[in-house]
Amino acid sequence: MRALAAALLLACSAALAFSGEVRLANLPPEARDTLGRLQSHGPLPYARDGGVFVNREARLPRQPRGYYREYTVKTPGARDRGPRRIIVGRGGEYYYTDDHYRTFRRIIEP
Repeated sequence: MRALAAALLLACSAALAFSGEVRLANLPPEARDTLGRLQSHGPLPYARDGGVFVNREARLPRQPRGYYREYTVKTPGARDRGPRRIIVGRGGEYYYTDDHYRTFRRIIEP
């Protein structure tokens, strides 16, 4: 019973963390700029861009380690990398988070 409750809690938190989709046109300009850099293969300004996103909290669909890569989206006013990221799956899917991995939205074209 306890294992079932834990599995349900994990599924609910993952469902809440993946909050649907966002159209490319509705992303902030900095996110669109990062996507453009990704699609044209750079340059990428942050040293940690392209690092493996482990998906430890299972907030994105489960995949083998190394499937997801993360890229920083500039946050105006932030003195560091800020909370915004684009996560790219090996299958070509893109996800956006503006709250440092708490929630994600899949990026879709118009």
